[in-house]
Amino acid sequence: MPQNGQVILDFLLKQRFMNFSGFIDIEQPIEKVVDVFVIAEKKWQEGFVKKKLLSGREGEDGAVSMMYYENGKHQMQLKETVIQNNLLHSLEASYHHKHMSNIMRYSFTKINETCTRYSVEVEYTKISWVMPRLIAILFPNRYRKPAQKWMENFKLFVERE
Repeated sequence: MPQNGQVILDFLLKQRFMNFSGFIDIEQPIEKVVDVFVIAEKKWQEGFVKKKLLSGREGEDGAVSMMYYENGKHQMQLKETVIQNNLLHSLEASYHHKHMSNIMRYSFTKINETCTRYSVEVEYTKISWVMPRLIAILFPNRYRKPAQKWMENFKLFVERE
């Protein structure tokens, strides 16, 4: 018979992770928004340092890149794999870190000639460390807030260009 602590640990290890989505409207034509998205290499994301192509052709299906981030003394590396690139309209990519993995779907919708809706869907597929799992269950906004902030930063970045 499992102990209570073991039941909780089993739950944490088997927990299906979260999905969330959001959108923001950007006061620029869709062509410009997508151009900035492709060319700017995530420079609107706080802590972004660089992106290095590891294999494939940049932006094409199957391309693999390493993305480097710094936040104070903490450094993080994410491996990005392009799953499906249908830009001008959408891009789907997976991101892998040693403790977690997710799939992000970015889409761009023309609202009118001068406004574009930028949408993001995030699906966490793996969180392999107990503490981040616990945070994901108890405080899911810890994962949602950075995505929302990056959307807002992207909007400001594009509208200033």
